[in-house]
Amino acid sequence: MNQLAVAPGFNRAYADVLQSGLTLGLMTPAPMPAAAPADPGQAQALARIAEAQGFAALWTRDVPLMIEQEGNVSALDDPFVWLAMLAGATERIAIGTAAAVLPLRHPLHLAKAALSLDRISGGRFILGLGSGDRPAEFAAFGKDVADSATLYRDAWHIVRAALSPDAEAHAALLAHTNGHEILPRAGTRIPMIGVGTSRQSLQWIAANADGWASYHREEERQAGRIGLWQQALAERGNGVAKPFLQSLNLDLLEDPGAAAQAIPLGLRGGRSALIEYLRRLAPMGVAHVIINVSAGPRPVRSVLEEIGEHVIPLLPGERRFREN
Repeated sequence: MNQLAVAPGFNRAYADVLQSGLTLGLMTPAPMPAAAPADPGQAQALARIAEAQGFAALWTRDVPLMIEQEGNVSALDDPFVWLAMLAGATERIAIGTAAAVLPLRHPLHLAKAALSLDRISGGRFILGLGSGDRPAEFAAFGKDVADSATLYRDAWHIVRAALSPDAEAHAALLAHTNGHEILPRAGTRIPMIGVGTSRQSLQWIAANADGWASYHREEERQAGRIGLWQQALAERGNGVAKPFLQSLNLDLLEDPGAAAQAIPLGLRGGRSALIEYLRRLAPMGVAHVIINVSAGPRPVRSVLEEIGEHVIPLLPGERRFREN
C-alpha cells in the first residue's frame, strides 16, 4: 500500500492529539449521580490534573435534552460553554466534542461556536460531530430522526466551508450567507472528526472528515473495523492519512496487577493490564483513546494520577504534554 500523506494546515490540537503516537484523552465531566449536573469547580480542578499528568485532550458530549436512555438520565451543560470553561482553566491540553449532534444544531451557529472556541483556546479545539439517535429529541426540535443522515451531510458541508482557511472552499459559506462572514476566515483548519457512523458510509467519512472516532470493541473486531477504515481511506481519502480514535470505559483497580476483565464498552483491571491493552492498540492503528472513567469508589483524581505516572510514559510514541 502506498504511504499516505499528512494533510497540512491544521491547528495545534491536530498535531498534539492525533499525530503524536498513541495519546490519551479524558471524557468530561467525571461520573455524576443520575440527573445531577457536574460541579464546575471540581471539573476545572480535574482538567488541570489531567493536563499536568500528560493527557492530550479533554472531551465532552452533546446531550440536548434530559431523556432517559438505558435507565440513565444525563444533565450535561452545553458542550461549547463547558469546553470554554475548561479551556480557561488550562493552558496546553486540547479540548473537543465527542460528539456535537450536528442535525440538531444550526450549522452557522455551530460553526461560529467552533471558530470562537478555537480562537479563544489558542488553536486547541477538535470538532467531533455525530448524527444523534433519539427520536424524542429530534421531535422536540421539529425534526425526524429518519432524516438525520441527510441533515448531517447538508450541515457538514456548510460547517466545513465556514471553518476552512482555504479561500476556494470557504466560498461555499459566502454563497450560503449571501456574502456575509461568520468571523474573519480562520488561519488554520479545525479538525472535523466523524463520530460513530453518523448514518454515513465509511467511504463518505473518509472523503469528508479529518478522522473517524468509534467505540471500544473486542480487539479482533476493532482491528477489522480499522481495516475497513484504512480501505475506505485508500478508496476515498484523497491520499491523506486520517486518524482513528476510540473510546474506552475504564474501571482502573488499585491493584496494579489485577487481570483485565471485559465491561460494557471497556475494561476493568490494574494498570499493567491497561498498559498491555494500549500497547496492542498502537500497531492496530489507533491514534487516540478517549477514557471514560467508570463510576466507583475510587476518586477520579487518583485514577488520573496513576495513569499519568505509570501508563502515559510507557505508551508507544509517547509524547508528554506536561510542563518540563
